[in-house]
Amino acid sequence: MTFPGVGTLVNVATVLAGSGLGLLLGHRLPARTRDTVTDGLGLVTLLIGGLSAASVGSAVLADVVGSSAPVLIVLGSLLLGGIVGSLVDVERRLEDLGGWIRSRLGRRDGLVEGPHAQARERFIEAFVSSSLVFCVGPLTILGSLSDGLGLGAEQLYLKATLDGFAAIAFAASLGVGVLASALTVAVVQGLLTVVGLVVGDVLPPAHLDALTATGGLLLLGVGLRLLRIRQVPVGNLLPALLVAPLLVALVAASR
Repeated sequence: MTFPGVGTLVNVATVLAGSGLGLLLGHRLPARTRDTVTDGLGLVTLLIGGLSAASVGSAVLADVVGSSAPVLIVLGSLLLGGIVGSLVDVERRLEDLGGWIRSRLGRRDGLVEGPHAQARERFIEAFVSSSLVFCVGPLTILGSLSDGLGLGAEQLYLKATLDGFAAIAFAASLGVGVLASALTVAVVQGLLTVVGLVVGDVLPPAHLDALTATGGLLLLGVGLRLLRIRQVPVGNLLPALLVAPLLVALVAASR
């Protein structure tokens, strides 16, 4: 049986398991193995994204907005959301946030000298770096919201697999601080799942279908990035998730 939040629990478990394995393996995991696993996960991401995007053909959505409107709504969501996201530059701001957190913690740690300070600095570097990789990304938001909305935790299961292998590499090179990032995953994704639960009680099914279809296209962008085909700026497209339900309401009201 599944329940809201199960995806986050699995994700936390894979981060802990991957970190422990990384501490044991050290640098023994070949780069070709990591690349092969990433390619496989990229292909699965394309599959999940395609299945989610198929919600654009939902009969419920067509009944509310008309048979010709769903594709235009998804297109409009991506265009408007992409314009807003690129003007705000969501991806760069997320990267800047990570750099700011790292610099603040590093500066605070620099007030102390000696071997204990070096160990603490290494722990903080491992914790912050891995937390940012695990939590600052489109799949975190899409997967957690989907889990909370009751659309399934498949996206978080995929992310959990990615994070597990990433945790092996991080722990092998950065150390035990990577284990602590599991707490960040639990807090961030748990809060986003709660948001999904609240939204799921408010949005009608047609609005959820439009959001799901739009999110599916964003997942396709994540898959292209994992396969190193094209670095689609998925972060800048995230506002489309807010635009899609609004466009459905607008079109439905105008009919």
